[in-house]
Parts: sequence; structure tokens; C-alpha cells
Amino acid sequence: MKKVLIIAYLADASPRVPGFAKYLREFGWEPLILTPPVHETSPNLTLEPIKQVRIVETPYPDPLDKALFNFKRVLGFNPREGIKSQVDRRLKTKSVGRTYARIINLFKEVFYYPDQEKAWKPYAVRVGGQLMEKEKISAIISSSSPVTCHTIAKELKKRHNGVAWVADMRDLWSQNHNYPYSRLRNLIDRRLELRTLQYADALITVSTPWAEKLKFLHKRKIVHTITNGFDPEDMSTLQLNETPKFTITYTGQIYEGKQDPSKFLISLKELILDKTLDSSDIEVQFYGSKSIWLSKLIDEYGLSEVVKLKDAVPRSSSLKKQRESQLLLLLNWEDPREKGTIPTKLFEYLSAKRPVIATGGYGNDMVENILNATKSGLYLKSHSEIKTALKKWYSEFKTQGVVNYNGDAQEISKYDFRAMAKKFSEILDKLA
Repeated sequence: MKKVLIIAYLADASPRVPGFAKYLREFGWEPLILTPPVHETSPNLTLEPIKQVRIVETPYPDPLDKALFNFKRVLGFNPREGIKSQVDRRLKTKSVGRTYARIINLFKEVFYYPDQEKAWKPYAVRVGGQLMEKEKISAIISSSSPVTCHTIAKELKKRHNGVAWVADMRDLWSQNHNYPYSRLRNLIDRRLELRTLQYADALITVSTPWAEKLKFLHKRKIVHTITNGFDPEDMSTLQLNETPKFTITYTGQIYEGKQDPSKFLISLKELILDKTLDSSDIEVQFYGSKSIWLSKLIDEYGLSEVVKLKDAVPRSSSLKKQRESQLLLLLNWEDPREKGTIPTKLFEYLSAKRPVIATGGYGNDMVENILNATKSGLYLKSHSEIKTALKKWYSEFKTQGVVNYNGDAQEISKYDFRAMAKKFSEILDKLA
């Protein structure tokens, strides 16, 4: 069996990397994952799903993290908490808050190049080089973010020229839809991206529109699309025990200015006011989104008795909450140019076997396409569409005690980690 070295910041690699690594052996590839320390950086990450995969952790100092810690303290903020939430609580004017945010962002722009994890590179290159020799590695997969994973892979590729290298872009680099820095920094990043990825034998990203962007920038590169996914074992091990209420659940963070729950909240309020929905029957749960701006929005619509903001929960609990719900809420990205963004929670929702109500954004995108193909939910663009769908689902709940789910199991299986691993293995087979 051939071996593949996967370079990833495992503590922040989403379910994608451990997901496809778990099933690679079924397709003839033995994975080894090279990562910074896992338990220290992400205590909530469970390695149980990939306990059979060899993980090599390389310790490294993080001077940038310490520098930002001290920089926040100098500005008078709690260094252990995000700057934005503290600004929202303590400062009355948005202009002052923006000023502090710009100062922090400028610090990151200057010192976090190409990213905060750059100090890991020499340690990873050294240990990775040893693994290449000792384990007779046939291929490398580097997965970003952080993009330092790709700069590490480039060095190993140059030193072991016969080894195939595939760069997996969970998020785009200089073309990132959520790029946080200036145009000058973007030009510098783009130059580094081109110089780094010229050594890659193939590129992979998570959606067709993003693949087209990569093809435009890296004109001579082979670019593949492999979406994110879910663990098929989750579908078989989690039980369906719906709540006695008409429960609508959202799990994960909501990005202010990038995602907007207003259409959903307004529609819900109007249906309660005209007595179509009984507020005593309904509970909307936002797990992990206890933002001040969202709390104010809920109060503004008079929905504080129905809509609850709750703390983030471990992934296993999040999956359970999804399974218990009558409906699962998904908020699209609010950018008409960005139709390639697919929230990773969509794939968790597919495994939950509960209907998805997606709104926000502009439609005709990857989210709408996947929901239509899998018949797992609806993308609803307008207030009237949201209200019509909620009426139908609520009527089902009142008459049957549960909202019907009509997902297409065969189509949904195309998005599981086993299918993802098969696609990765097919690419590796052609290159190595």
C-alpha cells in the first residue's frame, strides 16, 4: 500500500482532513498526518474517528501568538478574548471600535505573513523530511488554511522531486472571499501563491466556482473540485428523537455583515403576529452565536421568548441537537459575486436527516444546487417564500407531530467522507 503524507493544521482543519484520511486505506493509500500539537491547541477536537491513522505532532513555539497577546494587553483589552466582542461591549461608537479593529488588523497584516503559523515551517520541514525518507512516502497532500501547509509541502517537494504533491484549498489563498487585508498585502500574497503552487502537481478546492477562480490564476495547473462532506457513520449511529416543539436549529458562528438572519426572523415574527404560528409551540436555537449584534436584532423583532442564543457545544452534541430538530437553518453568504461558498455545516445537516431551510444571499449558487439535488431542503430567497414554507412545515408538525423528511439517500451519499476519500485516491493514483 502506498503512503501519503498529509500536512495540515489538524486542530483547525475542519472535519474535512480527518474525514477523508479516515477512509483512504479503503482505496489503497495509507495516510500519515503531519500537524502541530493537537490537544494543546484544540481541546474540543476528538481524534476518535481517526484513531487508526498515524498522527505525527511537531511542537513549535508560537511567538506571534504571544506578541498579539501582549499587544491587546497594551491596548487595554483582555488578551484572551477576541477584540471585536470587547469593542462591542465597552465602546459606544462604531467609529472608535473600527479604529481599534484596524489597529489589530494592521498588526496582523504586517506580522502574520503569510499567516500566524509560519513559525511551524522549519519544524515541519525537518520532521516531514525524516518521514519522507523513513516511510517511503509516495505523495503529499497539503491542506490550507493555514497556507503555511503549502509552503512546507513546497520545500519537501523540491527536496524529493519524484514525490507527487496535491495542494488542497479548503479556503482560497489570495482569492479568498473573506480576505481581511489591504490590496498591497493581497498582491504580495498572490505572488507568493504563484511561486509556491507552481511546484504542485494538482490543485483541489471545495466548489466549482472556486475551481474556476484557481484555473484563472494558475493557468497551467490541473484543478479538481472535491466538496466537503460528512461521516457516513454519523448517519448510522445517531438516533432520531425529535423535540416535542417546532424546533429550528442553527449551529455554528454567524459572521456579521457576511450572513444575515433578518429575512428569517422577520418572516417568523409576521407568522406569529397573524396567529399562523403559536409562539408557545416554537423554539429557535442558535448554538455558538451569542453575538451582541444578533441579540439586539432578536430583541428588535420582539422574539426573545422564542429565539434563544446558546453557547457553543462540542461537535458530538451539535450533531445530536441537529438530529433532534424539526428544521435546520442555514444562512447563505451575502455577496452576489460569491456563489462558491458552501458552509461546512450544510454537510453536517445532510447527515442529520432533517429538512434544511436555507435563506440569505442571492440563490442560484452551490448551496441551492446541493439542496435541490439531494432533496434535503429548500433555498428560500424572499420573505413570502420563507413564510409559505414555514406554514407548510408547521402544518405537518401539528398534524403528524414531526416535519417530514424526503432526502434522496443516494444523492446524499455522494457527499460523505468515503466518497471524498475515493476522489482523493483517484487523483493520487494518476500522479504517483
